[in-house]
Amino acid sequence: MTATDADSSPAMKFYVAVWLGLLCIAGVMTYRGFSSGVLLAVLLILAFIEAGLALLYFMHLKYDRPILLWSFVLSIVFVLLMMNQIWPDAYRMVSIGHP
Repeated sequence: MTATDADSSPAMKFYVAVWLGLLCIAGVMTYRGFSSGVLLAVLLILAFIEAGLALLYFMHLKYDRPILLWSFVLSIVFVLLMMNQIWPDAYRMVSIGHP
């Protein structure tokens, strides 16, 4: 590892700050003072933010080449689209009474 590699990575304080931010988000997610629809929207938004922070900083995707991040995003989109093709079959099986 060269001196420039060591300088480009963030200090441990930064990772602790991100971790504390994730803990704060998790604490906010336990608050139940909203109606059902608002609570669902808030929880989904916070979950996406929390997952994004974890992916970027703790899985080090922020410091890798951008093609790695985009291949990860495209693979997730592909999996979700393929799951969307299977869900109607699952609903059909429930409606006809198969176990």
